[in-house]
Amino acid sequence: MRLAAFDEMLPEVSGLRRPYSAYDRWLKEQDPARLTEKMKDAERVFRKTGITFAVYGEQEASERLIPFDIVPRIISGNEWRRLTQGIEQRVQALNAFLDDIYHRQEILRAGRVPRDLIARNEAFLPEMIGVRPPAGVYTHIIGVDIVRISEDEFYVLEDNARTPSGVSYMLENRETMMQLFPELFQKIKVRPVENYPQLLRQSLAAVRPQSTKGAPTIAVLTPGSFNSAYFEHAFLADQMGVQLVEGQDLRVVDGHVAMRTTEGYKQIDVLYRRVDDSFLDPLTFRPDSALGIPGIMDVYRAGNITIANAPGTGIADDKAIYSYMPEIVEFYTGRKAILGNIPTWRCSEPDSLKYVLEHIHELVIKEVHGSGGYGMLVGPAATKKECEAFAKKLAAKPSNYIAQPTLALSTCPILTDKGLAPRHVDLRPYVLVSDRIQIVPGGLTRVALKEGSLVVNSSQGGGTKDTWVLDD
Repeated sequence: MRLAAFDEMLPEVSGLRRPYSAYDRWLKEQDPARLTEKMKDAERVFRKTGITFAVYGEQEASERLIPFDIVPRIISGNEWRRLTQGIEQRVQALNAFLDDIYHRQEILRAGRVPRDLIARNEAFLPEMIGVRPPAGVYTHIIGVDIVRISEDEFYVLEDNARTPSGVSYMLENRETMMQLFPELFQKIKVRPVENYPQLLRQSLAAVRPQSTKGAPTIAVLTPGSFNSAYFEHAFLADQMGVQLVEGQDLRVVDGHVAMRTTEGYKQIDVLYRRVDDSFLDPLTFRPDSALGIPGIMDVYRAGNITIANAPGTGIADDKAIYSYMPEIVEFYTGRKAILGNIPTWRCSEPDSLKYVLEHIHELVIKEVHGSGGYGMLVGPAATKKECEAFAKKLAAKPSNYIAQPTLALSTCPILTDKGLAPRHVDLRPYVLVSDRIQIVPGGLTRVALKEGSLVVNSSQGGGTKDTWVLDD
């Protein structure tokens, strides 16, 4: 089954779109052999830099080079302004929702979100009830996944409010493109993304604990070199000029978290953690965790450290909660959502489950807490046997799944051996929240490199593109 998709560069109905006009003129002047060589140059740059990601569950070498396509995705200034309005509204609502859920729970009392959906949700942390983070910010870094299906229709596919990854690829994609095609950036005014590490450091510093004296000490907490996103952890720490630490490097000293240095232990004020909640503190969560810091939650509750993102934020990007986001946005902002949701069936509801099982070959079915493209079924691309096997899993634990219609994601051209060819894409803009909301102009465009595929995740064979927001 092939869905008709809107092509962002060259729609069949209207022809070349204006955001691509200057790029198209340049492209027509290029020798195809030069572009092919530039693709090879890009691969060499990525290989030399060591930009890899790990693939879990495979016996062969787990480290892979992330595929990169040299044809940029281009977004006009007007399109970006509209997107940022919707993203900012959504991020405000997410933070308000988290503060409410862990305090007064007014949205539950109002009946806008079912109480059971929170109380029985593994992402909800009772340990966070009554705890308000420094500066009142829960989600300091958010990645909002957006899909486009027509000239004017954008939808939020997913909210990543725990530890969103991929921003290092956004930065390296831009740097690589500027190395390969410096003349393009002289011809076309593209808004910069390379200041993201500085913005991130400033944003984290702005949410330091009130008790901090002088400039705050910031560190990045990584699970270690075997983590799939370790390259990004090390990259961001280096770019921000802060320490990259593991749990074994930290301990609680005199009511504060401190890191081991050659001169003894030094207090940390802000910890950008890339470790999941359950591994963060073995005294509070999983007692077998060797990745966290014993006692850090006591320090956090006392207001002596900022943890970014705050523990318990996973409840905000749970895929069952996602289905209530239109109500959540309106409840906390008083306005209808600017960016819509994709219609979603909650399989925990008997009528929805019945419909999903009857139409499983037409739908995309995802695990509520799934990520990376794992544990999902794309019905139209699945075999009858795969659908039947998935239906058994679904019927056995329906609350673990949601379903959505199969959308015709927009396409952007990629460079192939036979020239340009359309491939489906999505977009992950990155949002920084402190005393203000900052959205990096562009984000990470993920592309399904396999013809006809709708799965853009790198772990499932997808690649990335540089994303240009025009300065117009």
